Amino acid sequence: MTITATGHSYVDVASGARLDAWYPTEGVDPVRSCLVEQLGLIKGEVVTTTIDPDSPPVDAADAYLRLHMLSRREVKPNEINVDGIFGHLNNVAWTTAGPCSPDQVDALRAAAGAKGEHVQVTGLDKFPRMTDYVIPSGVRIADADRVRMGAYLAEGTTVMHEGFINFNGGTLGPAMVEGRISQGVVVGANSDIGGGASIQGTLSGGGTEKLFIGENCLLGANAGIGISLGDGCTVEAGLYVTAGTIVTLPDGEKVKAKAISGRPGLLFIRNSTSGVVEVRESDPARWGGINEALHAN
Repeated sequence: MTITATGHSYVDVASGARLDAWYPTEGVDPVRSCLVEQLGLIKGEVVTTTIDPDSPPVDAADAYLRLHMLSRREVKPNEINVDGIFGHLNNVAWTTAGPCSPDQVDALRAAAGAKGEHVQVTGLDKFPRMTDYVIPSGVRIADADRVRMGAYLAEGTTVMHEGFINFNGGTLGPAMVEGRISQGVVVGANSDIGGGASIQGTLSGGGTEKLFIGENCLLGANAGIGISLGDGCTVEAGLYVTAGTIVTLPDGEKVKAKAISGRPGLLFIRNSTSGVVEVRESDPARWGGINEALHAN
């Protein structure tokens, strides 16, 4: 199966590098204009792209179409091949005047200044902010800089100021995100990723397993997890559980945490006297779940 879409792309005039591609929703003409284009530093062109979602991206226009499909909820994380996507994306200066090559920022500022315009650079990255291209329905994002293009946000998701969602990762239902959701990680409905909490991804550290957090889970503030969690699990604040962490089960058996990866109904705590990481049966009544009023977006 192949997918074809028509969009609008910006290309650096000096180098010919493709900076981005925007694929509007059906019925919207792929037309854009920005100050960087008006000053002649980039040019816009219409692109028609055909991709094979099961094969890796082949160029920047292909890569952007995949990112659009994720953020528009047309595919879920890990349902489309994004292997090697970094190699097809150029590092871009994302500015309030539009995208441009980093080595053109000084020229942009000078040309804009001559017109009485002030330019801010909001980032230097291969990925733009999701909200510059796609606005999903029913979500709240306190700081748009912290949600990358290609993130998947289900309706009812709230991303607070310190929350972060990478491309090809996200939420599958209403969720509170105050921590980090890495590339390839999915979080189930009615789960809470607490302030400063982190879920290991695969982009750094050599890991290959894509982790998931089940429904009705709580990852406490400043906690971390390197295994998957089944439904109804809790990790206490400040506790980081990696795949190799030795945990003590309710029957006293000691195992590496990866042995219970994905198992539902578990509570992970650190014994404050012995320092031992203990696993107990989770009591749903101890955590009342996410605040529904906060996620009626």
